[in-house]
Amino acid sequence: MPADKTEMAASNRKKEVRALIESVGIVPVIRVSSPQEAHFAAEAVCQGGIPIVEITMTVPGALEVISQLSQSMPQVLVGAGTVLDEESASRCAEAGAQFLVTPGFDAATVAAARKLQLLIMVGALTPTEVMVAWKAGADLIKIFPCGNSGGANYIKALKGPFPQVPMVPTGGVNLETAAGYIRAGAAALGIGGELIVKEALQSRQAEIIRSLAERFVDLVKEARNPERISNERR
Repeated sequence: MPADKTEMAASNRKKEVRALIESVGIVPVIRVSSPQEAHFAAEAVCQGGIPIVEITMTVPGALEVISQLSQSMPQVLVGAGTVLDEESASRCAEAGAQFLVTPGFDAATVAAARKLQLLIMVGALTPTEVMVAWKAGADLIKIFPCGNSGGANYIKALKGPFPQVPMVPTGGVNLETAAGYIRAGAAALGIGGELIVKEALQSRQAEIIRSLAERFVDLVKEARNPERISNERR
């Protein structure tokens, strides 16, 4: 395939990745203690209606997990989280990651993601950090840790000067706060332990995670379309 067509295909795929993340509205953050737990969690959230997973680089054998999930679950969008540098970004891409997530801003990592034609969600918290990350080429801005910084009200405040910036609050998102974040203007939600419940992992109770995934999906839909959901329930 000619270089220009290859670049166009990569660009289109990147747009599709962002569209799916924003459409589903939830990015499950899988930060677990073994590859087996990571596979278990990925399958459970997918069964619950969320075809997206972020495998953090803190998971033992994370690159192999990403590679295996990309091959065994092609219907799932597999990303890499806690990506801290350019080298890690390249290794994640080679493993099959379709998007990258960082906890904070690193210019070289953002540049690497752009070169690799991979969507990158960059961590930021303050208005200055949001500006820097967005101008550097971040596709989505992960507001972290959001729950400790005002929650939904903080997202609403940030959306005032940055209405064009798609924000993904992470940290402090649970069943009680999810809808409020969406109503405040969040493009999607990053959810870790409130979805990938430790007890469910240890006891291998997939139905618990699956049920939570379904509830989070419903909360996002209802927050985005309250009138339609209300009419459907009549």
